Amino acid sequence: MSHRPQSIGVDIAACADRIEDLQLRDGSIPWVETGVWDPWNHGESAMALAIAGRDTATHAALDALAERQHADGSWLGELGAGVPMDQDGERIAPPKDPVTAHDTNFTGYAAVTVLRSALALDEPRLIARHADMISRALDWVVDHQTPHGDVVWRKPDEGQALEAVDSLKAGNASLFKSLECGLRIADALGRKRTDWAKARRQIANAFTTKPHRFDRLGEDRSRYAMDWYYPVLSGVVTGLEAKAHLHAGWDRFVVEDLGCRCVTEEPWITAAETAELALACLSIGDTVRAQNLLGALAPLARDGDGYWMGWQYELGQVWPKERPSWTAGAVILAADALYGLSAGSDLLIRHARADAWLTDGAESRAY
Repeated sequence: MSHRPQSIGVDIAACADRIEDLQLRDGSIPWVETGVWDPWNHGESAMALAIAGRDTATHAALDALAERQHADGSWLGELGAGVPMDQDGERIAPPKDPVTAHDTNFTGYAAVTVLRSALALDEPRLIARHADMISRALDWVVDHQTPHGDVVWRKPDEGQALEAVDSLKAGNASLFKSLECGLRIADALGRKRTDWAKARRQIANAFTTKPHRFDRLGEDRSRYAMDWYYPVLSGVVTGLEAKAHLHAGWDRFVVEDLGCRCVTEEPWITAAETAELALACLSIGDTVRAQNLLGALAPLARDGDGYWMGWQYELGQVWPKERPSWTAGAVILAADALYGLSAGSDLLIRHARADAWLTDGAESRAY
């Protein structure tokens, strides 16, 4: 197994070591030692392993993802909102009765995972190997799109109407990118998926003309940083509008020289959100801010062992005392996009138009 060079300010090998230390024998990658697994964060970690040149571990992670896919194309993942803490509130405890769901965003992200991994390792055979997994996953996602263009966040309970499940802004933005990656995979295989292209455009249309479709069931999630930056990170919002969008929320979420808050009301900087915000900045060409954000995470790096999840800056302490696989993964992805560490390093920051694959203009192929 090869190791890519360390990037400026980020120890890629150490982050990849942390992810591999957490990877189980079946190839799955839990959050932390005590468990918690979902396909989205597993995918984030798998892509990071590919960028670091850990081909054997990446193959195992992709195979584990395929093995865990349900017959309908979805995955059952544990939800972060239901993750228990220990009695001191400092560490993640083993979940005894985890809160789970067939999450549409979790499911769609498999397309990003496969394409980014195949590009980083320069192994197009991975696309062919996992094409059926991606096809079934995105077909399942599209089945959960409402006539208004938004995709509900989870599979409805038995007997529950689709409209009775809410649609989340960050999740739909992420699905916009997932469908793009799925279409690039279809391109590479010489397949045409106009249905996915239409679904992708409808998501963009919902953001533009039907913002009331998100959080329509009462809960306002605008306090979450992901709701702010994900439309830019995923390419739903682009150009001058994207720059204005990030500028408008910057002071609400960003603490200069520390990073990005997870939620507006908490004095808690999180490494993963900060790294993802750096990716959003790169999406609009703001390299300086991206560098500053990634550099601000240096105090959260644990020597040779990944990154702490976050920093409670009013108390001046790490919280929780966990170094999740996906936190290390997010940092690797941001460093890769910033410094061009591997092939395909621009995939997460270069976005196809909302009407791509529906017009005569040819899109660039995956290979």
